[in-house]
Amino acid sequence: MSFLDRYGSTGADPLFGDPRRAHRGVSMEGYFWRITDPATGRVVIALCGANEGPEGPWSTIGLAAMPNGFVRTEALDGSWTDPDGLGVRGGFAGQGPNSTVAPAFAGNDRELHVNLGEDAKLDVTFHDLKPWPHRLAGGSSIFQSIPSLNQYWHPWLPGGRAAGSATVGGETWEFDGAQVYAEKAWGREGFPEAWWWGQAQGFAEPTASLAFAGGIVTSGPMRVEVTALVVMLPDGRVIRLGDPVISPVRTTTTDEQWHLSGRGFGWRIEVTASAPLDQAFVLPVPLPSEHRNTPGDLEHLVGDLKVTVSRFGRHVWTGETSLAALVHGGLDRVRAELRRRGLDDTLTHAPPVGK
Repeated sequence: MSFLDRYGSTGADPLFGDPRRAHRGVSMEGYFWRITDPATGRVVIALCGANEGPEGPWSTIGLAAMPNGFVRTEALDGSWTDPDGLGVRGGFAGQGPNSTVAPAFAGNDRELHVNLGEDAKLDVTFHDLKPWPHRLAGGSSIFQSIPSLNQYWHPWLPGGRAAGSATVGGETWEFDGAQVYAEKAWGREGFPEAWWWGQAQGFAEPTASLAFAGGIVTSGPMRVEVTALVVMLPDGRVIRLGDPVISPVRTTTTDEQWHLSGRGFGWRIEVTASAPLDQAFVLPVPLPSEHRNTPGDLEHLVGDLKVTVSRFGRHVWTGETSLAALVHGGLDRVRAELRRRGLDDTLTHAPPVGK
């Protein structure tokens, strides 16, 4: 194994590296796509966690949609991640990554296919891609070069277009020119006490996009709260704030409110968002060494969000959307919410209340 391979196996990437590639050696590497269709108000998310445990590779796979509230997740044997670029396959049940049998999940930078049953399918292709533009570092910025962090994050596709179809429950939806966003996150096993995340499209300006991710980053004795905030302006410029010293983002979250305030390099970005707790999906996170999922995410697929961007005191852009995804995660928090809903607190997924 080369030095770069050993370095990558810790989860780290060198500056000017490519965080989209697989990090063989980490416990989990998660891939996430979100499709937003402002014309219909429909949103679909698809996720695949490629996990490595003592019994071999396995996958956390999920598909969820709004406004119908459909959700299905599975823990399936088999996973493969692309060492040369963006790609993941999961749920091929001992067939091997090169089998002619289609896996339950297969995604790359141009297409995505999910099959969790006749009523849980997604088949889409992507075009007019607006990939991450900064070669120096990915979404984790300088933190991407630090080995063995508990979590790394990279929004490799801030924007683009999707075409295809989704079968979610008893409905089949067609997409033609819908908006797409994609990211990946990876690291060692274990989760912080709490984390927060959001992603938004569906603004009046169709090329605009926003994403943020935060929590407690740890490596050995190092422990620091970090929130990364990324905005793609309507003109295509991508701004990233979140380095604790030079571009800090202050974050306040509750179960129904999110507020972020970031500044750096002359930029100032303010984000306010809200969504009712009853409308959150319960989604799983993996326990790689135990070969199983556990409830860990409270994710809203649709919420209200407003973002205001200025530079050197001059207003640049204000955007609003009612199609924002919002998360306030934490293992204890999610179990408490399942109990509040009168459900078994070991359920790995659940729809919004009333769905």
